[in-house]
Amino acid sequence: MAKPEIIGASRSSYTRVVRMVCEEKAIDYTLTEVLVGAREVRAIHPFGKIPVLRHGDYELFESKAIATYLDRVFPGPQLIPADPRDAALTEQWVSLVNTVVDRTLIRTYIFAYIAPKTSDGTPDRAAIEAVMPAVREQLAVLDRAVASTGYLVGERFTLADINLMPILHRVGQFPEGASALAAAPHLARYYDTHAARPSFVRTDPPVGPPRRAASS
Repeated sequence: MAKPEIIGASRSSYTRVVRMVCEEKAIDYTLTEVLVGAREVRAIHPFGKIPVLRHGDYELFESKAIATYLDRVFPGPQLIPADPRDAALTEQWVSLVNTVVDRTLIRTYIFAYIAPKTSDGTPDRAAIEAVMPAVREQLAVLDRAVASTGYLVGERFTLADINLMPILHRVGQFPEGASALAAAPHLARYYDTHAARPSFVRTDPPVGPPRRAASS
């Protein structure tokens, strides 16, 4: 079978999600580092977002679709459970993180640091202060979700957890986010536990804040 090629950026949270899927399933893959909107990306994704996948003559975009494809095609631990209810719960948490949590924690809070709309390029303190109640509220929801088992779905590591971990990593790099995460004890323990997984360690991005990127 051809080796999957992930085209994206190691600093991108969603590229990291797809890479973690490969690592968890011991898939031999290639990471091709590109800038957002690069020609190789636009050849696959109509809006130039990362990551995209090339597997032989098959091409795919959107991280959730790529992760699902890899999980179904390759052997190894099943990251989307076979049980219909657990599969639905996995989809539920992936959808919530992608449509709500990412928008708050990454696109609003972290972007106020890395892509501020201030005239002098300093962090947008007004935007940071305005979004922090939502940051704390959403981390509290996640804290309750992992309190009983240490996982988002049942008692095993699934795509739902893979999809969340890179976002928590980024949030913890900024002061208010780190404090909010520390104030959610179950979630903080969850993060520390799963941050030791080989799939997370081996996909650790370069040191420093993420670059502004259009990823999906």
